[in-house]
Amino acid sequence: MAYCWKTDLNPSESQEEQHEHQEFRSVTRPLFPGQVSLGFDQLVHEISNNIPLHQSEFEEDTPFVPNMPNWDSNRHSSDQTYQISLNEFTSKSSELSCHQVTKTPAIGFRHSVLPNPQNMNNESPWGNPIAEYHGAGDYGFNILVPSSTSLDKINSQRELENENHNYHVGFESSIPPIYPSIPTDSTPKEETKSSRNMNVVDPSLMLFKGSFLPNTWESTWSENIELIGCSIQLVEVPQGSNRNLASFCDKVKKIRETYHAADMNSNSGKMWSTTTAFPYQLLSNTKFHVNIFTDNSTQVLHFMPYANYLVKDLIAETLHFCKNDQLFPKDHLLSVCGYEEFLQNNYSLGSHRIFQKDKSVIQLNLQKNREAPGKLSRKHEDEHSQFYLNQLLEFMHIWKISRQCLSTVIKKYDSHLKYLLKTQDLHQYSETSAKGLIEKVTTELSTSIYQLIDVYCSSFYADFQPLNVPDRVPFVNPGLHSHLSFTVYAAHNIPETWVHSYKAFSFSCRLTYAGKKLCQVRNYRNIPVKKLFFFLVNWDETINFPLEIKSLPRESMLTIKLFGIIHASNTANLLAWTCLPLFPKDKSIPGPVLFSMTLQSEPPIEMIAPGVWDISQPSPVILQIDFPATKWEYMKLDSEDSRSDLEEPPKECLKHIARLSQKQSPLLLSEEKRKYLWFYRFYCNNENCSLPLVLGSAPGWDERTVSEMHDISRRWKFSHPLEALGLLTSSFPDQEIRKVAVQQLDNLLNDELLEFLPQLVQAVKFEWNLESPLVQLLLHRSLQSIQIAHRLYWLLKDAQNEAYFKSWYQKLLAALQFCAGKALSDEFSKEKKLIKILGDIGEKVKSASDPQRQEVLQKEIGRLEEFFQHINTCHLPLNPALCIKGIDRDACSYFRSNALPLKITFLNANPMGKNISVIFKAGDDLRQDMLVLQIIQVMDNIWLQEGLDMQMIIYRCLSTGKGQGLVQLVPDAVTLAKIHRRSGLIGPLKENTIKKWFTRHNHLKMDYEKALRNFFYSCAGWCVVTFILGVCDRHNDNIMLTKSGHMFHIDFGKFLGHAETFGGIKRDRAPFIFTSEMEYFITEGGKNPQHFQDFVELCCRAYNIVRRHSRLLLNLLEMMLHAGLPELSGIQDLRYVYNNLRPQDTDLEATSHFTKKIKESLECFPVKLNNLIHILAQMTTISSAKSTSQTFSQESCMLSETRSIQKATILGFSKKTSNLYLIQVTHSNDETSLTEKSFDQFSKLHSQLQKHFASLSLPEFPHWWHLPFTNSDHNRFRDLNRYMEQILNGSYEVANSDCVLSFFLSEPVQQTIEESSLVDLGEEFPDKKPKVQLVISYEDAKLTILVKHMKNIHLPDGSAPSAHVEFYLLPYPSEVRRRKTKPVPKCTDPTYNEIVVYDEVTELQGRVLMLIVKSKTTFVGAINIQLYSVPLNEEKWYPLGNSII
Repeated sequence: MAYCWKTDLNPSESQEEQHEHQEFRSVTRPLFPGQVSLGFDQLVHEISNNIPLHQSEFEEDTPFVPNMPNWDSNRHSSDQTYQISLNEFTSKSSELSCHQVTKTPAIGFRHSVLPNPQNMNNESPWGNPIAEYHGAGDYGFNILVPSSTSLDKINSQRELENENHNYHVGFESSIPPIYPSIPTDSTPKEETKSSRNMNVVDPSLMLFKGSFLPNTWESTWSENIELIGCSIQLVEVPQGSNRNLASFCDKVKKIRETYHAADMNSNSGKMWSTTTAFPYQLLSNTKFHVNIFTDNSTQVLHFMPYANYLVKDLIAETLHFCKNDQLFPKDHLLSVCGYEEFLQNNYSLGSHRIFQKDKSVIQLNLQKNREAPGKLSRKHEDEHSQFYLNQLLEFMHIWKISRQCLSTVIKKYDSHLKYLLKTQDLHQYSETSAKGLIEKVTTELSTSIYQLIDVYCSSFYADFQPLNVPDRVPFVNPGLHSHLSFTVYAAHNIPETWVHSYKAFSFSCRLTYAGKKLCQVRNYRNIPVKKLFFFLVNWDETINFPLEIKSLPRESMLTIKLFGIIHASNTANLLAWTCLPLFPKDKSIPGPVLFSMTLQSEPPIEMIAPGVWDISQPSPVILQIDFPATKWEYMKLDSEDSRSDLEEPPKECLKHIARLSQKQSPLLLSEEKRKYLWFYRFYCNNENCSLPLVLGSAPGWDERTVSEMHDISRRWKFSHPLEALGLLTSSFPDQEIRKVAVQQLDNLLNDELLEFLPQLVQAVKFEWNLESPLVQLLLHRSLQSIQIAHRLYWLLKDAQNEAYFKSWYQKLLAALQFCAGKALSDEFSKEKKLIKILGDIGEKVKSASDPQRQEVLQKEIGRLEEFFQHINTCHLPLNPALCIKGIDRDACSYFRSNALPLKITFLNANPMGKNISVIFKAGDDLRQDMLVLQIIQVMDNIWLQEGLDMQMIIYRCLSTGKGQGLVQLVPDAVTLAKIHRRSGLIGPLKENTIKKWFTRHNHLKMDYEKALRNFFYSCAGWCVVTFILGVCDRHNDNIMLTKSGHMFHIDFGKFLGHAETFGGIKRDRAPFIFTSEMEYFITEGGKNPQHFQDFVELCCRAYNIVRRHSRLLLNLLEMMLHAGLPELSGIQDLRYVYNNLRPQDTDLEATSHFTKKIKESLECFPVKLNNLIHILAQMTTISSAKSTSQTFSQESCMLSETRSIQKATILGFSKKTSNLYLIQVTHSNDETSLTEKSFDQFSKLHSQLQKHFASLSLPEFPHWWHLPFTNSDHNRFRDLNRYMEQILNGSYEVANSDCVLSFFLSEPVQQTIEESSLVDLGEEFPDKKPKVQLVISYEDAKLTILVKHMKNIHLPDGSAPSAHVEFYLLPYPSEVRRRKTKPVPKCTDPTYNEIVVYDEVTELQGRVLMLIVKSKTTFVGAINIQLYSVPLNEEKWYPLGNSII
């Protein structure tokens, strides 16, 4: 990187002199730790030998002050040698040095800490903050404050990591005090010699010369005498003492100020229904059925507008029908009945997501758009509130410094200081003796304390700071080629348990960038603990990295680890670590700084970023680092365009670039391919590559390369804003590149951005500070949209449970609540309390015994009722558009799975809405479910935009904390396992289980056709998504069906191919779940085999549509790599999805690949076996204890009360056959239907009823032997009608049983409609001629033939063949060029989707493709195709002849 420095040299001293003084200091430092003392030990010792003291001063009461980390006052160093090997550098100190010189330690704190008194000024009210640090911290810390009376130890205890550590305050009790009193009877008998006084002062003064302090120190004592006495003053700073924290607060306040409360456009306080781009292909000619309710009319208006009809036009039409033409449409809104959300007036109906998914009658309510904003809007008083982040954060640490407490100590110190000086006046010491020494020493002491407070306030968060902070040290010119160097001075507050467990301590330093190690230096000099005011390890080790500062990337991170050396084994254990940016705010860190250290395990090198750990949040162990007093500042280089010298690359090169771009993510590129891509970087554009791939291929991060990357990113033209998502991954910490990405994302609409909030919240981890463009974008959008603010709140709330970045998310959450205003913030608090109550209820239900759980649940629901009595209404965290006002106690229950989730039913606050049921799960990590469902939702949106409605049910899921969350309960949905159990023990092995269940619940032909169609599409959609994402642990309890035909999957605890194993064998053996019973239903029991071909076609089409958006899907997954999800943690997981998406394949190749996967799944018997095992396990559980929430019904065939039959009457015999009776069935709603039954079927019905209802008295059945021999048909009509009347009007239990309802309502017939296929799912072939479907393509001398399907092929005897296809390319070249497919066994309408390729076909003119269909060796059909006349890249059916031409 390019850096410059700013100098502030002492003009009265030459550079050579400064250099000499630096050398002097490095030589004269004591080596051995035993010679090093902390604080003012040596000063106290010297003074105690010269000044009489009054011991009674130490027995006065001492104020209790929270602890604070202190500084060791003396230093030691030695000659250092570095061993450089494999990018790791070690630092060792020799045991002895010939340059050692004994000297008296410096007075007070380190000389680099002490300021120049003459440079004290009032320029900055902030003091001298050091850097910007973010993160989390919830530990204690110590504060050193000189006691005014007794300087005894003050012990503070705190439990840390389940261990008790003692932290001490004050000086050692053995150290003599420095506060004298006047003796009552005598004066000192012996005065101290001047030479002895000079031994105390002179060495320290020598240390203050040179580059750190001007050499005019001694001449300025009289000018700075105000430091003696009332010299230390504290001032309250509500915005916080940390400058970076205050800067963030100021930025947030400015963002909030750009959105005025009176602006209805940005502060409507209403929830707007989400919209997308209008799906023209899907809804171009679609009409909706809309019912509109109005406030002033009981009449419901029914409209059938087109999908492209604007909402405001529909409002105008509604007002016209209500004869309110004088009202303006803009003054009205349409809300969705049952929801607290409104349609957006300037958007079309079809753009709203609710219209895209709901094809039934949509209920809307016309409301006046009152000028007053909604209840969640920001109010005028919100604009005058102040944002003090340090007051909003929920800090967890105990030892927090109090300004009042510290002020009390300072006042006592000041009074004793004055008393000391007054005592010296009474003793009338000469100016050159003890009095002068005391004044100088006390001035230096006060300055040091002043500086310590300033360093603390600058390093850590506090609500105070010293007034009129003096400058620390003047800055020096390090030289253009200076290397990175700093001093690791000491680790303070070493826990006492460590002292007893480890004999010594060491540390290591590592530089990283973008999760990669740049350089490492290991310190092997093990230093034992010493005890002064507290335990500390005093290394005083200067670290020199063999890297020039100017060559370091701007976003370089420094990580320091603390190791403990075990007594017995001499092995090093990692105890604590910390990390910090080298150049916060684009500037280097000058002078000494304190950093908190975390006691967490090994730092995640790939996640090292400024927010990973909050170094500014005090913790038990504090690290002191002294940086050189230099001012490095980042400067941008002028970009140079080097394109003009490059020639146009060959076409092969451009093709290779396009092939490399199929990798989609730079993580999937090899080093060789990255070099290639970077070499041709200037020929890459949005048509043949992506910007993340190009920039991710850069060879390094030197200043010239980074300058080129910036230039490329500025010139790049994005096809879509979402292409920039890849620039926000951890691979790109560069601030300029991330800024480009955010600029692109800012082009997204709020509803579009809402969909990708989980990834953007994760991307915040790798921002350089909280004032970054990404953070600003999130806050801006949260002010514009309540939907965004609400989802962002819960995402940030949940992210605080991650191992790292907790404090950063806390700050962002506090900023969000400030921007949201009091009303919305209060709503967040209510939702948070609701989740807390649900969590408590869940824990109590779990801890209760099984018989008492329902009783405990009913008792605890009372807490929810009290909650709603207190708050009236609350928005549902799962969906903020739903407002709830109470609990339906009788509808609440729990499920008997391992986690014992609760089923909670809320009362809808909207009078036009139904009750809302949700599942609260505790003990399961729902973040992974959220991610899978989000990706599936993205795929579904892609399909809808392409005109493909896959009838996907994607339920809502929200993680609200660690191991807990809410899940939407889909109404009228049952598990496939429950359907299997209804069919008996071997239900999973039967072919017709699903078909029978749908037939039972869809008695009318129209309903059955709709259910079949919904199943057809939804099954195909879930096959595609579960294959791409590698969803595992699939069994019949994780697949659900609705009576309307929708199939969907639940429970995504295993995905990306991480399958469950049993005895080392994977339980998930199939690519996805598509069983023979599903095929049986789709093909209607084999009656319509072409439906299977249509299903394969639909799957392959959906698969290819998704593949075109592979980059987006991979980017979304890559951005979640560091979210802490158990199944998504590395490149191998990304590569798994990449291999399933196969973006490098053509559509024909992908079609062939996915067809193979369908066949694999269809033929995978272990899937059925797994379902059977699961059924057996579930039956064991159910038999041992019935669930009070969802007791699986016995096979008593009981259905709900809503399905009933009024009567059934035999009309006569069926026209099809005289063996069937034609029966008219009258339903409860007076609708009628016809069905046909035989006498044997009546007899079987009676037998079933006798079996299921053995205890009931059933009507007598008219068996054949009861009938007379004459006129039997008429008598049988009469007797059967009487029998049906007795059944339907008799026992309610019998009349509404599945047996009876299935008998009368299944398989309805319509005499007016001729028999045909129930569902038209694809192209129909009224003729029965054999055909073959092919797709032929030709490119670059390569002929590709995709064999798709065949129709109506038979063997000569009429049976189904096991056919394969043979190809011959004519005229023959030197050898016969035959290709063949695999055979499909015993099928008249086989599906192949296999690819046949001929290479080196120079031209198609004169070429003939001969196709022969055989069943083993038996000829089935053939055709010759003239290739020059074939339409390329199109699907076409070719007739098969009965002979070879």
